[in-house]
Amino acid sequence: MEKVKLVEGLEFSRIIHGQMRILDWNMSTQELLKFTEQIMELGIDTFDNADIYGNYSCEDLVGKALALKPGLREKMTIVTKCGINILSNKFPHKKIQYYDYSFDYIIQEAENSLKNLRTDYIDVLLLHRPSDILNPEDVAKAFGKLRKEGKVRYFGVSNFLSHDVSMVQSYLDEKLVTNQIEISPYRIIHFENGNMNYCLEKRLKPMAYCPMADGRLVVPTDEKSERIVKVLNEVAEELNVDGIDKVIYSWLFSHPSKIMPINGSGKIDRIKRTVDALNVKMSIEQWSRIFVASRGVVLP
Repeated sequence: MEKVKLVEGLEFSRIIHGQMRILDWNMSTQELLKFTEQIMELGIDTFDNADIYGNYSCEDLVGKALALKPGLREKMTIVTKCGINILSNKFPHKKIQYYDYSFDYIIQEAENSLKNLRTDYIDVLLLHRPSDILNPEDVAKAFGKLRKEGKVRYFGVSNFLSHDVSMVQSYLDEKLVTNQIEISPYRIIHFENGNMNYCLEKRLKPMAYCPMADGRLVVPTDEKSERIVKVLNEVAEELNVDGIDKVIYSWLFSHPSKIMPINGSGKIDRIKRTVDALNVKMSIEQWSRIFVASRGVVLP
């Protein structure tokens, strides 16, 4: 499995496994452990989670599985997130969903993640979404404390635009290591708003969630997805590839920013297909046809 160097001392597997939908997989703790080991046997050793996933329960399920085989943790790179307060029956006093990046809340959620994951450290902690009331001095103070105590090794962001990243970075001594954003042939906004060029400029390796556009490229739901899938099928035939999922992942792998797609499937066969896509090489012309299909208009 190809490795992507984010900064000195930190590498991600080129493919990341997402754990947001663990509850949907209906696995026992032992089954989840076995599934995790199967994923790692494919060379995928980077796992993505968040405090709020599964109504604040996914991290705990992962932690219970890792507790069955503690030695596995040292072979993994764990990414998790903080900052979103969701409406939840676990916190009935909350009246709305909101974002909190206060010093106390970042520390609290990092401590909760450590407890839930049954680990002494988190490899990378991400700020989950940008907030209009984010105080970068609080963020810097919290990051500094967590890093000094050895509880978090590195930090990054998620769903941030380039100016959001730049603003937070200006308050930090250490480099933000990634920006997790939605990228797919259906969702090309980050190519159009300058975010991808910013990643290239700053050598910031992006993680990509929803590479299959939340199913829109599996079962087209509108004229745009139908248009894209038509071209994906054409390219799949040209490349002699058995399925457009491999074409989609190849399209992501082809970008020079070293996009690291997140596959959140609970089926090992689907994850194997993503690994197979590392060997699918498309031309710039084929990449551009998919991009133009998403835009809906030809390039000028």
